[in-house]
Amino acid sequence: MSYRIDPEFRKELGKFGVGSEWSECYHCGNCTATCPLTEEKILFPRKGIRMIQMGLKEKISAYVEPWLCYYCGDCTKTCPRDANPGELMMALRRYLTSVYDWTGLSRKFYTSKSWEFGFILFFAALVVALFSVFLPLRPDAEQMVNASGGVMINSLIAGMSPSTFVSVIEWGDWIMAMIVAGLLISNILNMFHKIVLSDHSVRVPLRAYFIGFWKLTFNFLTQARFSKCDNRNYWAGHLLLMTGYSIMFAVIVVLLPEFQTEEVNPWYHWQRLLGYYATFGILYFLIITAIGRIRRSDINLRFSHSTDWLFIIMLGLTTITGILVHIFRISGLPAATYYTYVIHLAVLVPMILVEVPFSKWSHLAYRPFAIYFSELKKAGKPRTADIGLAPAIS
Repeated sequence: MSYRIDPEFRKELGKFGVGSEWSECYHCGNCTATCPLTEEKILFPRKGIRMIQMGLKEKISAYVEPWLCYYCGDCTKTCPRDANPGELMMALRRYLTSVYDWTGLSRKFYTSKSWEFGFILFFAALVVALFSVFLPLRPDAEQMVNASGGVMINSLIAGMSPSTFVSVIEWGDWIMAMIVAGLLISNILNMFHKIVLSDHSVRVPLRAYFIGFWKLTFNFLTQARFSKCDNRNYWAGHLLLMTGYSIMFAVIVVLLPEFQTEEVNPWYHWQRLLGYYATFGILYFLIITAIGRIRRSDINLRFSHSTDWLFIIMLGLTTITGILVHIFRISGLPAATYYTYVIHLAVLVPMILVEVPFSKWSHLAYRPFAIYFSELKKAGKPRTADIGLAPAIS
């Protein structure tokens, strides 16, 4: 299979946050030899650098290895030329996210701050406007406190019963979830086409799709590949973040009527314990990550793209406003509960619409699917010789 060379691809990739230091690479192979995650036929990051230098843009679009990299940082620490191969893998993941996205928005968000901030501010303003016009605070809100002193959050809306308000928010959650899921699934199918279906050098047997699927589920739930890196704390933090966010997403979309109740349950109730775990998991990871990026002490946090910080800020604001809603609610402060609730949704909605299908959170889906697709290719039987690359990078 032959591939067209694009001499401008280096400049294009530079828009996704990678500097020019990778061009210092002279392919000693030290990064690949050092990486604990490389294996037979999956050689990174050297292979990716070589493809970039050759301008093999089409080949890069089917390149699965950046998703198999968990940025341990060993490659960058041991590079004799300071070519920063670890950060290159990060830039390639940003670029590949834009390749899979058929809407073109991911590319806009990664390469233009005005597009990303504009999108976020528009949907934040839309949420505030919808509450101001259709879901305003009732005049007698101060009376909406139950016998235990907690705010009856679903009774704060003027001219609307509690059950109707919960239904409105729940329907809004489902609509948002369906839009996000549709975008993400279509992008994953595009990823599958580029990585597996477009590779005519192998034929994947049908049974391999079923055999390899358990690894997708296992890696999504455990993030087990992190355990191969020396820094086990980062694995633990990432696992807390993933499980915490998954619980919060399930609560928002699936279990909202059981969580957004008029009665404030005691602290040991399963509802509140799940919320406390999710909050702790998210905050723990955000704090250690933010401190690490500020201090630039760990190699995998030394280089930050603007979207890395936006992700931390948006998720942090979502979590903090959620905590404040809870505090104001159990303290019996209806007005503070209502206005903070509106601000919470004004941050949460654009964060989900941006981060999940188009930016940082999409990695949560792409990584396990990349492992799945790589397993499919390893199980495939050779069909034709792939002569698109020289033996040195095959």
